[in-house]
Amino acid sequence: MRIANSRGRLTLLTADGGSDVESASRGRFRSDPHEIFAEWPAFRAWARDHSGAGAVPLRNADLGPPSPRPRQVFGIGLNYRDHAAEAGLALPERPATFTKFPSCLTGAYADVRLPSAKVDWEVELVVVVGVEAYRVAEQAAWSHVAGLAVGQDLSERVVQFAAGGQFSLGKSFPGFGPTGPCLVTPDELTDPADLEIRCSVNGEVMQRSRTSEMVFGVPRLLCELSAILPLLPGDVIFTGTPAGIGATRKPPRFLRPGDVVESTIEGVGTLRNRCVAEP
Repeated sequence: MRIANSRGRLTLLTADGGSDVESASRGRFRSDPHEIFAEWPAFRAWARDHSGAGAVPLRNADLGPPSPRPRQVFGIGLNYRDHAAEAGLALPERPATFTKFPSCLTGAYADVRLPSAKVDWEVELVVVVGVEAYRVAEQAAWSHVAGLAVGQDLSERVVQFAAGGQFSLGKSFPGFGPTGPCLVTPDELTDPADLEIRCSVNGEVMQRSRTSEMVFGVPRLLCELSAILPLLPGDVIFTGTPAGIGATRKPPRFLRPGDVVESTIEGVGTLRNRCVAEP
C-alpha cells in the first residue's frame, strides 16, 4: 500500500492516480493524513479491499509530508560506516540520537529557503510509526512500522556545531525536513532492509549507498528508542545518512540558491527540492 498527503488530504495511491480516502470510505476515515495513524490496523484492512475507484491524477506540487504533524521526530547520527569515516569519528555503540522539530517538515517538491551559506544535504530513509511501540523486541519491530518514505535531513552546519552542539536547532529551520513523496508499507518492497539510497545536486550524484549498510537497522533503532520512551503512531525517524555530505568535501561544498536536490530511495520514490534565498 502507498498513501500520500495531497493538498492536506489522505490519498490512497493506485495504478490510476490517487483515491481520496474520506470519499472512498464514505466517511469511515477522515481526510486528515495525521489522524489515520491512530487507526492504522483498521485502515490497512480497509485499504486492502479498496478497488481504487475514483482515482485521479496527482500533482507533485500538491504532495505534503506523509506524516504532517508527528508528536516526535527523531534523527540518527553516524549510522553508516562510510559517513562516520568521512567525518573522522568512531562508530557509536548505540544509536546516536537527536531530534528534529516537527515544524521543519515539508513536502517532496517544496522549495527550501537557505538561511545561510552553510546548508548541507543528507539523504535518509524515513520510518513512520503505525502502532505504538514501547520496549519492543527487534523481532517485533517491523510490525510497529506504518511505512517508509524518503527524507532529507538538511543541516545548517554553523548552528549545528555552535555552543557545544545544537543538532536539533541546526536541523530544524523551516523546510529542513522534506519527506515523501508517499508512505510505502514494507510489504510493497522485496527487501525493506536493503534499498539503494542516493542524493544528487543539480544532477551530480553526491551520495550513493544501500540501507543494508546502516550500522543500526530499522528493527534495532525501534528497539533502542522504544526502550527509553514510547514511539507514538505517526512519529517520524530519520535513520541516518551515508557518506558524501558537503561539509567533508575538500573544499567543502554547500547548497546555493538555485540548486536542486534530488533524493531517491529504491522502490520508495524521489524528492526534488529547489533551494531559494531567504527573502
